[in-house]
Order: sequence, then C-alpha cells, then structure tokens
Amino acid sequence: MKELALKYGCNPNQKPSRIYMADGGELPIRVLSGKPGYINFLDAFNGWQLVRELKEATGLPAATSFKHVSPAGAAIGLPLDETLAKIYWVDDYEQLSPLACAYARARGADRMSSFGDFIALSDVCDKATALLIKREVSDGVIAPGYTPEALEILGQKKKGNYNVIEIDGSYRPDPLERKQVYGITFEQGRQELKIDDALLSHFVTEKKEVSEDALRDLKIALITLKYTQSNSVCYVKGGQAIGIGAGQQSRVHCTRLAGQKADNWFLRQCPKVLNLPFADAITRAERDNAIDVYIGAEYMDVLADGAWEKVFTEKPEAFTAQEKRAWLDQMQGVTLGSDAFFPFPDNIERAHKSGVAYIAQPGGSVRDADVIAACDKYGMAMAFTGIRLFHH
Repeated sequence: MKELALKYGCNPNQKPSRIYMADGGELPIRVLSGKPGYINFLDAFNGWQLVRELKEATGLPAATSFKHVSPAGAAIGLPLDETLAKIYWVDDYEQLSPLACAYARARGADRMSSFGDFIALSDVCDKATALLIKREVSDGVIAPGYTPEALEILGQKKKGNYNVIEIDGSYRPDPLERKQVYGITFEQGRQELKIDDALLSHFVTEKKEVSEDALRDLKIALITLKYTQSNSVCYVKGGQAIGIGAGQQSRVHCTRLAGQKADNWFLRQCPKVLNLPFADAITRAERDNAIDVYIGAEYMDVLADGAWEKVFTEKPEAFTAQEKRAWLDQMQGVTLGSDAFFPFPDNIERAHKSGVAYIAQPGGSVRDADVIAACDKYGMAMAFTGIRLFHH
C-alpha cells in the first residue's frame, strides 16, 4: 500500500487528507481493523518510536499511552505489586504478561489523561494485553504484530471498528525529515540521539552515586521526553513515567504540572484512597474522576452538595492537606528528566516536594551554579547531558 486516504485531517473541515510515502514506496503499516484518522496516526507513529527505543534501552517490553501527540504514560514490563495492580484496576487478573504489565503501568499512571488514548506496544500484542485494552476507552493500538487470540479479542471492541495497526518492526525512515507549515517546507536531520549510560555519565552535583534502577529510570524519562511536545518534564519511578508535563511555555509550569501528576499517582496508593467505598454500578472512568476530585482541594464542595451519593455507598471522610503532605513525604527515589535546561532553581524546589532524588537535564543556563546548589541542598544527584530534546 503506497498511500491511505483519511476521512479528514486534524479537524473535520480539513480535507482532503492522506498518509503516503514521499518517495513513492510502500507504507510500513497495515490497518487490520478500523479507520484510523490523522491524529491517530500522529499518535501511533510517535508512540511506536518511543516504545521501540524503550525496548532497545532496557531490554524489556514497553508500552505507551498517547493523547494529542504526547504520551500520557510510558512504561516497561516490570511486575506489578498488589497496590499498583489495585490502583490500575487490574487486580482482578491472576497473571499478566510483561507486555500487559507495561501497558497497565502506562495507562494507569495518569488514567484521566489516558482516557481515549492511542496505544503503542514494542512487542507482539498477546492475549493478556489485548484483554486489558478491550475494557479501556481507547482509540486504537499499534504494534509489530498480534497473536490470533489478541486479534480476535480486539476485533470485538467497538463492534469491530477498533483501530488496529501493524507496523513493520524493521522499518527505518530516511535520516532527513520534512514537514510543511503555511506552504513552506522545513527539513532537518531526524532526532536519532541514543539515550545510554554515556549520556548520563557527567554528574555535576556533590552526590554522584546512582543505582542501576535510577539510571534505568533516567533513561526512561529522557526517551519519553524525545516524543513529548516541548517544553516538557517527566518524573519516573519504578520503570514507568508517573508524571509528564507537556507543552508549557514556562519550564517551572512543566515541573509543577508533572509533579502534580506524580503526587496524584502516589496519593492514589494511600489506604484512605484505596479503601474508598465505591458504588458497584459506577464505571471505571467515573471512579477515576471521583478519585481525582477526592484528592483535589475541591472535594469539600462535593461533600457540601451531596454529589458523593452518586459514586460512593457512604460519605467518605475528607482527605486533609496535612494528611496528603504526610503521605507524600514518604515518596522517595523519584527521577526527573527535562528536555532543556532549568533556568532557575525553583524547578528543583518543586521537584523536591515530589521525592525527586535524581535529575538529568542538558545544562547550559547562566544560573547552572544556583541549580546545582539547590540539588546539593537536598542531596540530589544531577547529570548534565549537554543535549536538548525539544520535540515539535
């Protein structure tokens, strides 16, 4: 197949629309079901690059959950403990494959942002992963292949109209990439930077010791940032992104946004949240929304108007600011990556509140000394990579 006509572009009024190979060659994909759209393919191709690099960097299956051309979550296939399985709504499964664990993590870290996602998988989609995908609200999936059982399961989603794309895992694009804006063609070399140990070898802080797990997580953060709309910051812990701040004009706003998401990820593990008395009839999305409201400051307003009766069997106690801070103070060993330098130490102050202990960033700010001093104050280890990772 040399080209594929699409229903429309980013918006319904943007017609005609298609994807094709500029050199006239064959597209490296097959659409196995559904009718993927313009934004679906943008998510699919960016997501595929991300998971392929995560697999190469870690040796483990990887998954990502994409929304509007940025990842809502990204992870590798490490086993889930009982608490994570519960907050990701997969505790009813007796056994998950490594690939299924990767998707459960990628989807579960920020479930609200992942609602209606496009999924990318590094490995052939198996039955366990397909079963997870089947029950989530999702637009589609891209993978290098699917087992017959997985295809049958995915074929039952959206009455057979769920978007399933198979990509040629051996495909490698031309080293030059082009796009048009306002009729003008832009050309640049592809971002082929390899995220490896050598890139993370220049630690500029007093603390320079980094565990193998932390080094792995720093790689995950930087690879995730390669495919996140800039400015962007990514918090990672335990082999998965737990907070991604994308597309903000101010770096500290990226750090705050990603930090808030990381905080919510950890607060969801608090027994007070784990034991919320949900009504049986509510949907998974309604539970996610209810948890977000419960954790948020606006929960007291919900108590006042009685809306809790729609989702809970009894009125939960409020989650006070003091209780939340006490729980968050237990979050430690978080890694953080930034796609460009930190211009002020306020980013470090905010990162510290979310348990960050390891940082990777390009360096190069006139205030690098101030940023390093802030890291030293909190005993953080920070590496300067010397490489910016803007993605637009």
